[in-house]
Amino acid sequence: MGPHGRPLDELILTVLSQSTNDRNRDVAFLRLRERFAAPAGPIDYAAVLAAPVTEVEQAIRPGGISRVKSARIQAILAMISSSARDPENPLSLDWMREAPLSESRDYLCALPGVGRKTAACVLLFSYGLPEVPVDTHVSRVGMRLGLFRPGASFDELHDQMLSLTPAGQELEFHVNLLRHGRRTCHARTPACGECALARMCPSRQR
Repeated sequence: MGPHGRPLDELILTVLSQSTNDRNRDVAFLRLRERFAAPAGPIDYAAVLAAPVTEVEQAIRPGGISRVKSARIQAILAMISSSARDPENPLSLDWMREAPLSESRDYLCALPGVGRKTAACVLLFSYGLPEVPVDTHVSRVGMRLGLFRPGASFDELHDQMLSLTPAGQELEFHVNLLRHGRRTCHARTPACGECALARMCPSRQR
């Protein structure tokens, strides 16, 4: 799985993923595409921005808290449009492909409701840039393995995770930690007896 080059899709998909599961997120994104694009075509985000917010809310309802997310999506699109780098394509984020990482990260984190994890998802999955998203699964696994300082902020977790990741392996590292958190290192009852990392895990030793 390589970078897909669609940063705005990734940004909106990550907003839709908030407080729901992957299936509901994907259904909400599909409904948004069906409502605001031709069949199998890309989403027309200018149309999403121009539509009544109730129409966007109805389209993404399967993703949960659709009233909050619809308003957030339109606020994000409005801010991107108002600060457009390309007047002919005001909703384009293609400039991030070549921009300094810190510039792109700061830009994304200034958007409404966008934090470090969402920004990392956009930069890593869209362009393969050196970022490692730290969600609840990655954070839990990293904390149990002793990779993070207890009580660290999410910004610190992201910085620490990035410093630990060999260059060029950010995507693989993120996916493996995420998969391990979902399949083995569960929040309440981790399957330590089945864990390939048990021998090196301080939490298992305790």
